[in-house]
Amino acid sequence: MLSRMALLQAAQRPMVSLMARSATSTTGGEQSFQRPVRLEHPGKVRMGFIPDEWFQFFYNKTGVTGPYAFGAGLLTYLCSKEIYIMEHEYYNGLSFAILIIVGVKKLGPKVAAFCDKEIDRIEAEWSEGRNAQIRQFEEGIEDEKKSQWSAEGQTLLLQAKKENIGLQLEATYRERLMTVYNEVKRRLDYQLEVQNVHRRIQQKHMVNWVVNNVLKSITPEQEKELLNKCIADLGALASKAK
Repeated sequence: MLSRMALLQAAQRPMVSLMARSATSTTGGEQSFQRPVRLEHPGKVRMGFIPDEWFQFFYNKTGVTGPYAFGAGLLTYLCSKEIYIMEHEYYNGLSFAILIIVGVKKLGPKVAAFCDKEIDRIEAEWSEGRNAQIRQFEEGIEDEKKSQWSAEGQTLLLQAKKENIGLQLEATYRERLMTVYNEVKRRLDYQLEVQNVHRRIQQKHMVNWVVNNVLKSITPEQEKELLNKCIADLGALASKAK
């Protein structure tokens, strides 16, 4: 009966520790969960199941034979006082223990290798999913950086467009100033030409008026005398030229 209770307690300990771990993880709130790391080399054991630390604990006080003497004495005490009763379940358990030890020694490495391979495969699948998600997030970050760079390029493009529009407005303004200048100059030239035409017409009219008045004041006799005098002067000039 005692062995059955010991087995039940040993079976319940992992469940209790698992429940306690889940309770602490749920009450932790926003605390980060640390994934358990599988040890590559587990701790040393004696006789297949007794931790080596227990033997080291006795060495400093009892020497090398202390742990063995303590274990043998404890078993002798339990059996002699019939605290641990060796009924038929004990022998069944002993036979099962022998079978389990033989199975662990023979099949343990193969099962461990298979389990390690499965664990590595599952961990690789989880890591692949995690890495794929990380790559997806990194690609999203790169796309966002490209979008920001493109937005900066759009800002520069808008600034260049504003400068281009300003240059076009300046060119239009100067063109219109030149148009106004040409129109004003053309009208001023027109007014000047009109004044010049008026002046020439007035001058021509004045000359014609003076000539006409002079011609009207000359009598035929005076004209005949002037004509003869001109002929005489021409003759004198001709004689001098000879």
